[in-house]
Amino acid sequence: MKTVKMPRMSKSEVDKLINEQFLCRIAFRGRKQTYIAPFQYAVVNGKLYFHFTEYGKKMSFFKEESPVCVEIERYTSDFSEYEFVVLNGKLRLVEDFQEKKLAIEKMAEVGKKRLSSNFLAAHGFPKRSEWSSFTVDKPMFIVRLEYTTDAAGLKSP
Repeated sequence: MKTVKMPRMSKSEVDKLINEQFLCRIAFRGRKQTYIAPFQYAVVNGKLYFHFTEYGKKMSFFKEESPVCVEIERYTSDFSEYEFVVLNGKLRLVEDFQEKKLAIEKMAEVGKKRLSSNFLAAHGFPKRSEWSSFTVDKPMFIVRLEYTTDAAGLKSP
């Protein structure tokens, strides 16, 4: 049997997928093994931003400045349609207040529209919190994906 390759996505298809979705997986290169975890992300001015809680394995990988691989996907429930994008780069702490504020506001805006407030637990917020509490006034650890290679995207035929 001849292997059939999945078609590549165009740049506009890649950009559309990244801008339409809001959840991804980030793979970190660990010393002994790879570590992967899901994250909410926001796109602001063409850049990807993530909120990290200040605990867990990801923080040790972040402090080591390990390269990361970000995967974003979209699929139908029966997988008759499927597409994914992979971005490689490094994560950098956002220290500029205005940049941080824009990323947090975008995450909260998307969260209010598309996610349950129960998802705030993934951001380290207590049970029964509301998306209105996800603000720049709280101590937030926001990182930006940098040094990305070209995004590689594949889709179902």
